[in-house]
Amino acid sequence: MGFVDELKWRNMLHDITPETEELLNKEVVTGYIGFDPTADSLGVGNMAQVMTLLHFQRAGHKPIALVGGATGMVGDPSGKSAERNLLTPEILQFNLDAQRKQLEKFLDFTGTNAAEIVNNYDWFKNFSFLDFIRDVGKHITINYMLAKDSVQNRLETGMSFTEFSYQLVQGYDFYWLWKHKGVKLQMGGSDQWGNIVTGTELIRRMEGGSAFALTTPLIKKADGTKFGKSESGNIWLDPKKTSPYKFYQFWLNASDADAPTYIRIFSLKNREEIEAIEKEHSEAPHLRKLQKALAEEVTTRVHSEQALKRAIEMTDILFGSSFEEFKKLTAEEIEGAFDTDVTYKVSKEIFTNVAEPVSLLGAETQIFSSKGDARKMIQGNGLSVNKEKINLERKLTSADLLHDKYLLVTKGKKEHFLIIAN
Repeated sequence: MGFVDELKWRNMLHDITPETEELLNKEVVTGYIGFDPTADSLGVGNMAQVMTLLHFQRAGHKPIALVGGATGMVGDPSGKSAERNLLTPEILQFNLDAQRKQLEKFLDFTGTNAAEIVNNYDWFKNFSFLDFIRDVGKHITINYMLAKDSVQNRLETGMSFTEFSYQLVQGYDFYWLWKHKGVKLQMGGSDQWGNIVTGTELIRRMEGGSAFALTTPLIKKADGTKFGKSESGNIWLDPKKTSPYKFYQFWLNASDADAPTYIRIFSLKNREEIEAIEKEHSEAPHLRKLQKALAEEVTTRVHSEQALKRAIEMTDILFGSSFEEFKKLTAEEIEGAFDTDVTYKVSKEIFTNVAEPVSLLGAETQIFSSKGDARKMIQGNGLSVNKEKINLERKLTSADLLHDKYLLVTKGKKEHFLIIAN
């Protein structure tokens, strides 16, 4: 299957310039996608573009991942309602190094269509401002730049010259890669279309050359909320920022409305395999076959088979009934399993002096909105501490703290909370 056809059945094609598909079907094409180095890790939102490069390479083409050492100093205004804070060169370099290591895990850097990673700072570092506006800026009119959505959407709130110039800087990236690396295609999210075609226009005006553009849709949840975030924030590829357990749970908890979209975008399974899983899922939705297949594949690819195995074990432990198994978790695994919105920190002195469950859960923490609500839940036999049902007479002491600091609280069967005593 050709690259464009692959994107089409996966619902990953948004815009494409004329004759792009014809070009891709007749020759091996070098194409690139740029990655924004504003964080020291890629997030699951970036994975859509990583998958685009993966499918591009699997279709026989040569992928280049561009890390924006130069553009990161400017800041992309696309989709932003306000000016971004500019990063120091030291932070930017740290982020670039971290992202480079992550990208190296996904792409194949061997063979005739081996992937490459480039940094646009390499060709911008000795390019003076005067040379840039003389040699590049003269080819693109102000009217052309003003017409872009990324500019139009900011005209009322204001935009600095720094961000206004971003599309010209990114456009020059495409020109440089076209001239020096034989790159004919730039890809990206649909919000990048304006920046990408500025590059094709520069190539045409500066050299009379032809270049091509392709974008994928921005991913949104079925309920309209932003993809790639949990209650505690972004879902990162770095296990230190998002534990493999939380990463696994993110995919496992995808809604039935979102799972068919996600598995097409983030899985490398072929069409027949995915449609078979979808059929099984539709016949028994409660088994969540789509979510499990997606969570297992993506967690393995981003982390490892061992990390997946441990994430599944932790899921069984947290949602199972055995406290003995829960006690075997390390302190790092325990804290990595709970989002900030279900984690509460209290003074350890509370347990030294013997804690009343009603006061602890309804006053010292916000697990319940009031002591009355906590009392009702306990009286109704609906609350467990360390996997054990408790009554109003049960007192909590430091002996109940796992690793001398953790207390697991469960409301009903599925709502888990972590109390950390410091």
